[in-house]
Amino acid sequence: MFDIEEVSTARLSPEGDPDPGVDYGEVFTRRWVVEFILDLIGYTPARDLGACVVVEPSCGTGAFLGPIVDRLLESCVVHGRNPATLTGAVRACDVLDANADRARKMVVERLRDGGLMSEDAEAVAQAWVIADDFLLRDHDLRSADYVVGNPPYVRLESVPRAVMAAYRDRCTAMRGRSDLYVGFVEVGLSLLKPGGALGFICADRWMHNQYGAQLRELVTADYAVETVVTMHDVPAFEDEVSAYPAIVVIRNADQADVAVVEAKRSFGEADAPALAAWASSVSQAACGPTFEASRTTGWFKGGELWPMASPTTLALVADLERRYDPLQDADKTTRVGIGVATGCDEVFITRDAALVEEDRLLPLLLASDTTSGAAVSSGAYLVNPWDEEGLVQLDAYPRLRDYLESHRARLERRHVARKNPAQWYRTIDRVDPRLLRRQKLLLPDLKAAAHPVFDVGAFYPHHNLYYVVSDTWDLEVLGGLLLSDIANLFVGAYCVKMRGGCYRFQAQYLRKIRVPDPGSVAPADRRELARVFRERDVDAATAIANRVYGIDELPSDILHGCPK
Repeated sequence: MFDIEEVSTARLSPEGDPDPGVDYGEVFTRRWVVEFILDLIGYTPARDLGACVVVEPSCGTGAFLGPIVDRLLESCVVHGRNPATLTGAVRACDVLDANADRARKMVVERLRDGGLMSEDAEAVAQAWVIADDFLLRDHDLRSADYVVGNPPYVRLESVPRAVMAAYRDRCTAMRGRSDLYVGFVEVGLSLLKPGGALGFICADRWMHNQYGAQLRELVTADYAVETVVTMHDVPAFEDEVSAYPAIVVIRNADQADVAVVEAKRSFGEADAPALAAWASSVSQAACGPTFEASRTTGWFKGGELWPMASPTTLALVADLERRYDPLQDADKTTRVGIGVATGCDEVFITRDAALVEEDRLLPLLLASDTTSGAAVSSGAYLVNPWDEEGLVQLDAYPRLRDYLESHRARLERRHVARKNPAQWYRTIDRVDPRLLRRQKLLLPDLKAAAHPVFDVGAFYPHHNLYYVVSDTWDLEVLGGLLLSDIANLFVGAYCVKMRGGCYRFQAQYLRKIRVPDPGSVAPADRRELARVFRERDVDAATAIANRVYGIDELPSDILHGCPK
């Protein structure tokens, strides 16, 4: 058990001030973005907001709180309520006393401008704004109509150890290398009344990364995704940050259609009201120079990664996922994996073919060996400490023993060696000798478009190459499908995109690619796919793949993997 009061002050200095060594994740949202989010969740003066409860879990100095108070006061005029009686209508919280004090002063000023006496304004502000840790305080569950804000952008590992342990204890979705906002979403959802809505602007990584799996599962099991607006290039904050932000609206209701929006760099204050109005309408699609929007039928289930792309692309992904099976099937007759990670390439990779015993060297293929579209060796070898039974006995290989012993101090410093000192000379990954001899498709990790390369069974892949092996596919035919823009469609929708437009072709995303049953592909299409794969003709591969998948035309934003 944790002493919550003690843990809650662990992020402050002994005087109760902000600790300069702690990242509080303070990123302040522009006023028009706040107004946009309030419109999306329905916190508008036309509704009797005095009869509702809104929670702002990380209020800072009032970026959201100011517009909330303004709308509440306007609603009081419309619905004939006295703001002095509404001490339960707003619950705002900040971990820093200084922020809470400034937020209260702002509230007092707005209430006084709205006609309240100073004494009443002070009393209401004291009731509305508290200094506390939202994730650690006790809450009345299912007590809020709205939860809204911009939760802190902080890696969980960046907070003090005791606080991190307390957060993990309170928030079941905060697992692995999580971000603090994951806990804010989880706790915020627990406060929603039936029909209540949460509207946050935060990094979208929880939708696409492994650490968000439990939160995604919670959301899709018990709540409804209502609106998702990606705003990666939109200047949504007062300061420039690299946060990959998205607005997400989640409601305590049954899942229905989802409004999916891609806001472009030029999207701004003038565009937001019309887009919010569309989101609350029944129109199926909207498009303008600053955004593209459409509705999907339902949403993705469980803890699986959520794709995120243009609405047109997202609709096509959903359609293909309904009609076809994943590249890595349930029986793993086709399998996706990653090459060997050594933990010390400087020792385990060599170009000296006489360095150790011949059978302790594996021909190794690097990502740089695939740039031509063929597997062309640069002469690299893996110094291999494994055989079919496991780690070899070094005494059986004197030259291998002497070589590794000469680097022993360096190898023993690796994490994998510290975990098991007796295996100090192992690579991080175990080598599977059977993989060397198998035909396989190899795909580099970082590329602007899918780049499958065929290996007849001559090389072992390095860890920046992913491989596909299959018992059922002719790999050149499959290579033609993966060379096409179908691969970019799926990987681009699911992956965490790097700045500059590169995709990360990791195993978890490659497994998302949908493929037809090999036997369902017409013989003529199989021959053509194999031919265009050998010729590296992406356009021809895409045209054939479109025919195989029954697609009239691919969305332009994924052609050749280049975001448009």
